[in-house]
Amino acid sequence: MRQSPNNASNEASDAPASTGPLLIQSVSRDMGRLLAADLAAGLYVVATPIGNLADITLRALSVLQRADIVYCEDTRHSAKLLQHFSISATTRPLHDHNEDSERRRVLRDLEAGKRIALISDAGTPLISDPGFKLVRDCAAEGHAVHCIPGPSSVITAVAASGLPTDTFFFAGFLPPKQAARRARLGDLKSIPGTLIFFEAPQRVADTLADMSDVLGVRDSVMARELTKLHEELARGPLEVLAADVKVRDIKGEIVLVVGPATAVEATDADIAAKLQSALQSMSLKDAAKAVADALRVPKSRVYDLGLKIKNGA
Repeated sequence: MRQSPNNASNEASDAPASTGPLLIQSVSRDMGRLLAADLAAGLYVVATPIGNLADITLRALSVLQRADIVYCEDTRHSAKLLQHFSISATTRPLHDHNEDSERRRVLRDLEAGKRIALISDAGTPLISDPGFKLVRDCAAEGHAVHCIPGPSSVITAVAASGLPTDTFFFAGFLPPKQAARRARLGDLKSIPGTLIFFEAPQRVADTLADMSDVLGVRDSVMARELTKLHEELARGPLEVLAADVKVRDIKGEIVLVVGPATAVEATDADIAAKLQSALQSMSLKDAAKAVADALRVPKSRVYDLGLKIKNGA
């Protein structure tokens, strides 16, 4: 298992000092243009930093500054972000326990022409966070919904993992109890792509052990404290990563990235067994295509075996 620590807060720059004032002028000019523009009525889903406050976008800052109301997962937590950027905003809480009642209030405010921003404690709202029902109802009632893109621990983790990114599936948090967790992993096992999970530090060792048992031999990455001072990317096969984490005191926000199953070449016996079954209800041509797709082998190979079966070979 290899670990890649990264001090995300102590970034050095090789740019000449003379470029600093020009950069500040450019940023100030763009920010001024954003703040001077009208902000239309509607719901603004605003991504905020997952750790490093410098990751916030100019557009996100301009929306939070001009919004009539900013709905936060935790107003006390979000107050630190707003205060850091000297944003004076009216804030209200919106979380799992009050989303149903607050949703009606937001819809009334939007009907009155208000500009409403929605943020979570970190990252992009709605990703394993409250807000789905609100966005759904806003869209259903014809209110404009704007997403202000930015940081996401899901995308950050998969991009840094070194695992395949052409197809991936975000599964959120697994069930906390082992039986339900292993059942869910069994459901996900056949997905042909990289799997991404959130996990709590106190459960990560048990979860990795269950993943090793249920998903088999797969490359994996534990991304911890992304963009923060003690950022870590621990890499290795699931079995090795599970054994290492078991003897460590893990803390912080965790994203688990699990690579696709290692391809295993189907044998002629595997193909023949599936063909025998498929030929009972399909033509050879259709059966060959179905079996080739299921086992991920060339159709010509399956068809040739099918001919032998039909000829009694």
